[in-house]
Amino acid sequence: MPELPEVEVTRRGIAPQLAGRRISGVAVREPRLRWPVPQAVRKLAGRTVRGVRRRGKYLLIDCGDGHLIVHLGMSGSLRVLPSGTPAQKHDHFDLVLGDRVLRLRDPRRFGAVLWTAGDVAAHPLLAHLGVEPLSRALDPARLHALTRRQRISIKQFLMDGRRIVGVGNIYASESLFRAGIHPLTPARRLSVERCARLSRAIKETLRLAIRSGGSTLRDFVGADGHAGEFQARSWVYDRAGLPCRRCGTPIRRVVQGARATYFCPACQKR
Repeated sequence: MPELPEVEVTRRGIAPQLAGRRISGVAVREPRLRWPVPQAVRKLAGRTVRGVRRRGKYLLIDCGDGHLIVHLGMSGSLRVLPSGTPAQKHDHFDLVLGDRVLRLRDPRRFGAVLWTAGDVAAHPLLAHLGVEPLSRALDPARLHALTRRQRISIKQFLMDGRRIVGVGNIYASESLFRAGIHPLTPARRLSVERCARLSRAIKETLRLAIRSGGSTLRDFVGADGHAGEFQARSWVYDRAGLPCRRCGTPIRRVVQGARATYFCPACQKR
């Protein structure tokens, strides 16, 4: 599933090509995505795109009097193509901008294209999202405060978007390795010092992933059509049984909340 780095890579790829462009048309070839594409989306012609922001794993396309809210789901990708490029089987949505088109490809149809004319931050999908991990708001003190009284493991805590948004499974495992913290450690046991290491590790991991174009395990490609390369640089993710790149100890795999977690039992302490 595309996580924060993949969505940010997409945002950076499409934003310069959309900003200031007038919407000349909309094509909805398949309205049955995760939620039905609302009729308001079909009536966007004439508006001008002011910019593209990201909140967690949602892309927010500012159209002046409202926002398109786009989510890539489990298999979605957005690309800017020349207008008139023939649509393929899984190309479900086009935002036409004169001589170019923003196209959503989503084989599994878990993505979303929605519209809000109100305060986008108050939208039900966004209102309860947690701290942006790349913002200054996620400092050691804030992370320590968020983990208090949390009995769940720190890995599961990192994947709860109500507290910290968009970290995702791959990047939670990688961040915990960089911080030297065992993924089964109860979140409430982290000291301020360990929270400082972890907040720094989260930012370092996500920034490296963005520079690497994100991770492509199956379907994801950036706006330029290129697959991500971060998975080739991972310390622990999907490396069960292989030697730790740091100490040589075999990487282990456990399942937490139905998701695979990878860690080094020597480098990461409870």
